[in-house]
Amino acid sequence: MKYKTPLVEIKNLYKSYRRGSQIIPVLENITFDIEDGEFLALMGPSGSGKSTLLNLIAGIDTFDSGIIKVGGVDIAALSETELAQWRSTNVGFIFQFYNLIPVLTAFGNVELPLFLTRLSRKERREHVETALRIVNLPDRMSHYPGQLSGGQQQRVAIARAVVTDPTIIVADEPTGDLDRVSAKEVLELMCRLNVEFGKTIIMVTHDPHAAEKARTIKHLEKGILNAHNQAHL
Repeated sequence: MKYKTPLVEIKNLYKSYRRGSQIIPVLENITFDIEDGEFLALMGPSGSGKSTLLNLIAGIDTFDSGIIKVGGVDIAALSETELAQWRSTNVGFIFQFYNLIPVLTAFGNVELPLFLTRLSRKERREHVETALRIVNLPDRMSHYPGQLSGGQQQRVAIARAVVTDPTIIVADEPTGDLDRVSAKEVLELMCRLNVEFGKTIIMVTHDPHAAEKARTIKHLEKGILNAHNQAHL
């Protein structure tokens, strides 16, 4: 489904954490849109708020004030149950350390999100096989995470992220734990998901080489979007 309005709309977003009696601002007055089919890199030093912003867009953290809409849905207006359901069908997650379950095979890990859907067992199998083919691991379906390299584990994690055909893919330092060759393979795969499959990707990274693969780069510094440092690639 293609959206005429921006896929993600963020307006006047504020987020702070409370530490004892102290209030620590994390994000201040963030406003920007993400178009359908965008590949966005969020950059910034440690503590700049980029992972917090990613978590807010993905609906796994709450904000103090402002608006986040994804596909026209105001996610702050959803109940906990509605939000969990929304996440399961609209957001694919890719983490730095893969977050695979060691006692499940590659197939089992990729299949997990599909148990929250109404797909039959046969349909689940077809979806998993397709996802593992997309990440070039059809011959590793029965392997456990411990039998796979770091790069292969991250590709399994990417297959798990795309298996539900989500509206957005959020990736937090997806190459942070990989060697240079594996990182290059993972980034090329993410570019392919964006270009060939039209997936909207929001990636947090501190690595300029990773950020170069994105179409747009936005910089956060101390919770503020640096308007003078955005590149359209």
